Amino acid sequence: MSSLLPGHQPQPHSYRADASAPGPRPSEAPVLAGRAGELHALLDAVTHPPSVALVEGEAGIGKSRLIREALAHPLVRGRQIVLGHCRPLREPFPYGPVFDLLRHLADALPGGLSPVCGALRPYLPELAHQLPPAPEPLPDAGAGRHRLFRAVRALLEALGETVMVVEDLHWADDGTRDLLRFLVDDPPARLSVVLSYRREDLPGSGLPLGRAYRHPPGTTSVLIPLRPLDAHAVRSLVAAITKSPYASTEFAAELHRRTAGIPFVIEEVVRTLPADGRDGRRLDRTALDTLAVPTLLQEAIAERMAGLSAAATRVVHAVAVLQLPAREELIAAVLENGGGGTSSTGGADDVSGPNSVLPTGSCSRALREALRAGVLYECGEDTYGFRHALAQQAVYRRLPGPDRRALHRRAIRALRREDPRPYVQLAHHARQSGAPAQWRRFTEEAASAARSMGDLALAVELLEQLLSDERLGREEYARLAVELSRDAVVGLTHRRVTALLRRVVGDSQLPDGVRGEIRLNLGLLLNNQAGRYEEGRVDTELAVEELRERPALAARAMAALAMPMWGDHPHRVYERWIERAEELAAGQPDSALRTAVRGNHLSLLVAAGDPEVWQAAEELLGSRAGEQDRLQLARTCANLADAATCTGHYAAAHRFREEGRRLAAACGATYLEGIVEGTALRIAWYTGHWEGLAERARRTLELARDAPGLASDAHLVLALLASAGGEWDEAADRLERAGLADPANAMDPVLTAGSGAMARLHLARGEHAAARSLALRALRRAGRKGLWACAGNLLPDALAVLVRTGEQERAEDVLADFAEGIAGRDAPLAEAALAACRGTVAAGAGEPVAAVREFERAAAAYRALPQPYYAARAKEAAVRCALAAGAVTPQTAGELVALVEEFGALGATRDAARCRRVLRGTGATLPSRRGRRGYGDQLSPREREVAHLVAVGHTNREIADVLFLSPRTVEQHVAKVLRKLGVRSRAEVPRD
Repeated sequence: MSSLLPGHQPQPHSYRADASAPGPRPSEAPVLAGRAGELHALLDAVTHPPSVALVEGEAGIGKSRLIREALAHPLVRGRQIVLGHCRPLREPFPYGPVFDLLRHLADALPGGLSPVCGALRPYLPELAHQLPPAPEPLPDAGAGRHRLFRAVRALLEALGETVMVVEDLHWADDGTRDLLRFLVDDPPARLSVVLSYRREDLPGSGLPLGRAYRHPPGTTSVLIPLRPLDAHAVRSLVAAITKSPYASTEFAAELHRRTAGIPFVIEEVVRTLPADGRDGRRLDRTALDTLAVPTLLQEAIAERMAGLSAAATRVVHAVAVLQLPAREELIAAVLENGGGGTSSTGGADDVSGPNSVLPTGSCSRALREALRAGVLYECGEDTYGFRHALAQQAVYRRLPGPDRRALHRRAIRALRREDPRPYVQLAHHARQSGAPAQWRRFTEEAASAARSMGDLALAVELLEQLLSDERLGREEYARLAVELSRDAVVGLTHRRVTALLRRVVGDSQLPDGVRGEIRLNLGLLLNNQAGRYEEGRVDTELAVEELRERPALAARAMAALAMPMWGDHPHRVYERWIERAEELAAGQPDSALRTAVRGNHLSLLVAAGDPEVWQAAEELLGSRAGEQDRLQLARTCANLADAATCTGHYAAAHRFREEGRRLAAACGATYLEGIVEGTALRIAWYTGHWEGLAERARRTLELARDAPGLASDAHLVLALLASAGGEWDEAADRLERAGLADPANAMDPVLTAGSGAMARLHLARGEHAAARSLALRALRRAGRKGLWACAGNLLPDALAVLVRTGEQERAEDVLADFAEGIAGRDAPLAEAALAACRGTVAAGAGEPVAAVREFERAAAAYRALPQPYYAARAKEAAVRCALAAGAVTPQTAGELVALVEEFGALGATRDAARCRRVLRGTGATLPSRRGRRGYGDQLSPREREVAHLVAVGHTNREIADVLFLSPRTVEQHVAKVLRKLGVRSRAEVPRD
């Protein structure tokens, strides 16, 4: 049987494994992705002889790549390697693969070989001068064969530590199988045998050695089945091939779907991408849309199909046109008389001549033939399809156009009888069959069905397809654009949608009310998903004017403009918008509208620190929500969670977040789910739940690739984690991407916290002028807006900058404004921040005792929130002020020890190191939990910190700055890290 994928057929050879042993070929990926467990198993067998390793997997799965990776590993160094390959078109030469690999041993054969090795002289003329004399021929053929087998075994035994690899055992002749079975039944003590094969191509019994292999006593034996790569491994493989880390999760998932995770196919596809498609930042799923099927794969598919009967070929063609795995009944319905309504003598839907329609009942036989040939596969219970999407494309694209269209028409007739109707598939077949009116009808029905099931992303995608049809009339275009804007505003996709809607609102012939609704949703998309607040605000304000005859929608627009988390307008501007919205909503019968407006008003009150708001919020959430209200309640919960997080009401924020997540999921509102998860990331950071937080944030970024407005929370959290770990460049980059690079379009909670973090970062780097400039800009914005209850994450850092840069008087003025702004407000985070600010100002005024008192008060307030990292920082400030006042006592030393442990437990490496330095300055030492016992080959806690900073690219000088160590001490730590990890350079130190 021929191979579905072409295999590389290298020449047999032998070499001594050393540092220069062959690695991946130039045509292969530079790393072995997704095979860590399999590689470990193979190495374990190879390095514990005598051993037998059976490597099993389909064509292209990476058997040869795995074996080469193992042979190139340092653990195999010094062993003799002999490689042989079985051939698909073998000449009648028994034992050929084994003799081929042995004849390359001229430089490796020792002296004093066993006399039985002379039996190999006739077969290995290249080695004849090194082999003992040939023995006398034996009269019995069986005895002669046994002596030959013994000779091969004796020769391999004489080589010492040897790894013998025979690949593609499914093509082996019977004699080679017998010889290999003889060797593995009783292998030489220092021989490791590695055999690879495809189970589906094994002849006869389907056993690689012709009969069941039984594990001999004292022999290491392992079966290593190679499975297709998962999507994560596919992404790693793509990154290695393209030398870029930017392949999106969506790209990897789509590539996994099209290739079934088969490494060879993945590599061929990625190498087929045009050069600009392989630019890392362009690797999204659209790069695959126009991809041609790799030539090698096309040829392999054509080779397999060449042996099929006409009936089996038609079954394969039908499955290719159906595109998705299909039941046997559906395949038959497409091909048999009952499925098409044509006669067996051809006609309008004739596919390939007079026999194109299969007689009833013959589909099963043809399907079984296609399965046996390995062209089709069983994909699930009674469903059949191709191994991967590229195989389907290879068959589909070879079909002549008239045949394809005829089969698509047959598919429509067959699928129309399905219940429920698969409208997306029907639309696809209608379009491919050249029936545009039918395609539009099916596509709109598919969008409606998707909407009813809560799959708004699919509804948006389908409506986008409809709106791209230039044959649509103006009224139909406007109607569909309204539907698209309604669906898109709660989804994630926005790029194509915003461009489409921008063209629509430019149509001067549209009625104002229609244009206003579309413009309102466009403004919301720009403001939320796209992160383009200024542009979105302009559209939303224009929508208010265009919706003057549609007061319900005008009220929605006004309520959106009342959200204080965007923009830097004075607080009174937001209040005026919500007052106007409530006036309009009061006279409307739409309960969902009233819920939306009321929810936005409550969010504004929470952000302002209104102490009376909580009962009203609970009453709104406790009301019995109808179907139409549920989406607005989800939005309200998301906004309340955000506002509560800004003011430090973390328990309430958590409760609103959970309810918002539940409601958003029930509505299929993926954008709101993203908003809720972004808030959850910030809550986790503030409340000290840092374990696994970076990975959560990175997952959020993947989900938000198409919605930059959702990415800012994740960037902020990653920046804060990096800053606490001393990764300043990473922190600065993340803060810029969170919103500092474009403050006019940044979300206020992220911009506020990010400005404080960046100011602190500038101070740590000694960049005082930059710190002062940033702090003053952020403070002017906070003062202009007047929402001091939400400024708690900015003020302590901003005032610290002012004091450090000689702006003591200005710091005192800001402190007074802050205190006045939160007086009588319910804003526990701002209250804690106020105490910290007072401590900073007191310390700057030379009043350490007052500073200690305020910092202690701040630490207690932060801890009550809870906000442990900020509590520890306030406590550290109190201790440092006490030390400055001369209070060097065992108590202060004990407090510093506790802070080192607290910062360390959180993962705040730099803060812990700073406290260690202060502790050393007091003359005290940090007690060791391990006593004097060393760490042996394990990294110590300090070495782990150094290793992490090395892995992320820090120089020794930068590590010294982060950890408050001398460069010489860092050099010693780095040397120990390299030695303990067994790597030769800093570049090889793993990040984790």
